[in-house]
Amino acid sequence: MARPDKAAAVAELTDKFRSSNAAVLTEYRGLTVAQLKTLRRSLGENAQYAVVKNTLTKIAANEAGITLDDQLFAGPTAVAFVTGDPVESAKGLRDFAKDNPNLVIKGGVLDGKALSADEIKKLADLESREVLLAKLAGAMKGKQSQTAALFQALPSKLVRTVDALRAKQAEQGGAE
Repeated sequence: MARPDKAAAVAELTDKFRSSNAAVLTEYRGLTVAQLKTLRRSLGENAQYAVVKNTLTKIAANEAGITLDDQLFAGPTAVAFVTGDPVESAKGLRDFAKDNPNLVIKGGVLDGKALSADEIKKLADLESREVLLAKLAGAMKGKQSQTAALFQALPSKLVRTVDALRAKQAEQGGAE
């Protein structure tokens, strides 16, 4: 029979996995309390960084319907549960790991799909959601402007063509 405190911890972790857009598993061995505090701040307001027990986390992930590789649960593990933009948190982890080599990104999950450490680093290289949406809106506005200019050009070209034909007919009519 499972102890009530462990069952409660598994239930809490399961809820975090279900309510998060992404979760990144890291190894934090060798980091000081001050460095962990800095790391938590660098992740942004949409992420929680928690030191977890490997066995309980694996059980919680399975209960949440997430299959993670057993190798992710080797050594001391902490999980960043991301409820907002995963790119921002991935950038925070990547940048912190550059300055603090003791932080090792092991892997994670994004919208239920398992990610390797390399995929998380690629995610960190993306621009934020807001920037990508702004670029999309700019591109769409540009296409609309081009379309409007095309529709405006057609009638004016028609008018110029008709005027040229009239002038040519008047010239031919005056020459006869």
